[in-house]
Amino acid sequence: MKQSYNTQKGEKQMRMNENHQACMPTEKKTLYRIGIFAAMNHVTIRTLRFYEERGLLEPAYIHPDSGYRYYTLDQSAQLQEITSLKAAGFTLDEIHALTGGGNPEEIISRRKAKILDEISKLTSQLALLETGTAGNAHILSPVRIRTIGEVTAACMDDTISSYDCLFDAMVEMGELMEQAGCTCQIPDYCFTMYPEEGYQEENIHVRLCQAVEEEKQPVGRLHFEVLPEIQAACIYHRGSYDSLHQSYAAVLSWIEENGCQIDGPIRESYIDGVWNQDDESGWLTEIQIPVRKG
Repeated sequence: MKQSYNTQKGEKQMRMNENHQACMPTEKKTLYRIGIFAAMNHVTIRTLRFYEERGLLEPAYIHPDSGYRYYTLDQSAQLQEITSLKAAGFTLDEIHALTGGGNPEEIISRRKAKILDEISKLTSQLALLETGTAGNAHILSPVRIRTIGEVTAACMDDTISSYDCLFDAMVEMGELMEQAGCTCQIPDYCFTMYPEEGYQEENIHVRLCQAVEEEKQPVGRLHFEVLPEIQAACIYHRGSYDSLHQSYAAVLSWIEENGCQIDGPIRESYIDGVWNQDDESGWLTEIQIPVRKG
């Protein structure tokens, strides 16, 4: 009996020591109960348990008897990384891969592609909201002045027989950009500049432009320019390019009525088109005309 009593007393003392040590520094690191750690990092206990279940953040110590979870201060950095990645739109599976040694370039590249697709859709929705109409073959948004910042652009000058040939020239430019090793800017900014004043029926001089991250060595007809910041009168056009003249008429009238003067080559920015829309009714173009006060 005496030996049994002493054994029970020893086990009880060991448990008391464990409970005491659970709140003391372990390897010079203080352990914090799950509730305290959650409050320190502005998350809920439920969130921490969920991250544990998903294998994203394991407690530093789990008490064998009580099951209490304990965390170290160092794990706050891990938790903040998870929170930041989640805010950036990554799924929990993607976060697990990123924090567990997965290929970050591939995962981030996929996320960027999703963001670009969302930007394209939101830009289209914004144009619809600004116009208040959605059923016409073309949509004229209210003209507005906006600043278009300095841009590094891959450029190719060409003379086309008609506007129908414009996208054939873009195919050639795309091949030259690939040879030059260009990386397009995010968000995408693809546009045509018309250096000559007035409307041309044929022999149309155009400068095809694509915003890129950095200048490269020229390849064939492809060269690089840093285009300065401009103030532009802008209008969205929805639908076929055959009706672009109506949008041009609207913005040019606005420029005249508001005492402005055209101050540089007109730009057509292609937001949605044959590359991502099955029907031309989904095409979205922004006409950008540099202006200054007369």
